[in-house]
Amino acid sequence: MTKLEATIASIIPTDRKAAEAAARRQAALTKPAGSLGDLEYLSVRIAGIEGSAAPSAEPGAVFVMAGDHGVCAEGVSAYPADVTKAMVLNFVAGGAAINVLARRAGARVVVTDAGVAGDFDPALPIHHRKIARGTGNFARGPAMSRDQAVRSLETGIEVFEEEFAARPFRIAATGDMGIGNTTASTAMAAVLTGRGVPELVGRGTGVDDAGLARKIAVIEAALALHNPDASDPIGVLAAVGGYEIGALAGVVLAAAARRVPVLIDGYISGAAALLAAALCPLARAYMIGTHVSGDAGHALMLEFLGLKPLLRLGMRLGEGTGAALAMPLCAAACAVLNEMATFESAGVSEKL
Repeated sequence: MTKLEATIASIIPTDRKAAEAAARRQAALTKPAGSLGDLEYLSVRIAGIEGSAAPSAEPGAVFVMAGDHGVCAEGVSAYPADVTKAMVLNFVAGGAAINVLARRAGARVVVTDAGVAGDFDPALPIHHRKIARGTGNFARGPAMSRDQAVRSLETGIEVFEEEFAARPFRIAATGDMGIGNTTASTAMAAVLTGRGVPELVGRGTGVDDAGLARKIAVIEAALALHNPDASDPIGVLAAVGGYEIGALAGVVLAAAARRVPVLIDGYISGAAALLAAALCPLARAYMIGTHVSGDAGHALMLEFLGLKPLLRLGMRLGEGTGAALAMPLCAAACAVLNEMATFESAGVSEKL
């Protein structure tokens, strides 16, 4: 059995009894029923995921996977591909938005080179897991081989497991870096959700109207060329995906296998979540939607996955920024559940 198969086989349903116990305690806390809205729902969900009626969402780890995309040769991005490498160095230096927001959340940022086109100093404190120097141009041929697709998924699993073993965490988040990856994500999402490309596509790094039309045409032509099948999610990843997208799906699967809540960030993380759910439907129950991206199709991805976002800020940066912002909300939800007095313990009448 491969690592991917073993991980999927180890994913079980969330703990209904723990969730029910958390819901009963929520009902007994000194507040009108439902008055804390989604915080109550969130604490019950985390309880079921962790299998504990007294869950915790601290500390956290944000997994930022990086990779480049050959489809950039078709003019689908407003930024050059070498930005990917430069941003990885920025993550390591602590100067990116995700570094700032993760610090505020008390979480660490874990960076992985899954397929960046440039090379890094081996001493750089990242996970060096380069599968190839960027994917193939899927407008002309497959993005990667099937073996490379599996390798990208297992890269995410391995990085998650290594980090968890070294310094355990209670909540995980997905993040990405890769010029051109909204194009790959749209192509994957179109196959996995059955929605049309124009419904899902976004401007990514900020392409103009002509660039957006070109992006749609490139994706539609690629899907006609490869005709990927939603019932074969690894084949979808191989045809039109990205190494960092596969690695993020691996992180989601590994989190589910470890009963760790996993916060799904924006558009690229949404595509990775779709892939993980296609590989293992049970994994959906371990995902928490964090925000709605400014890219058009992200809301459709979340709807397909059955995830209710916690925030609506119009963000579309990626990197895990929306997920990092949601981490304190998860911690607060658990703290309310665990630390508030009950009507009985406080000697308060339940008729508030």
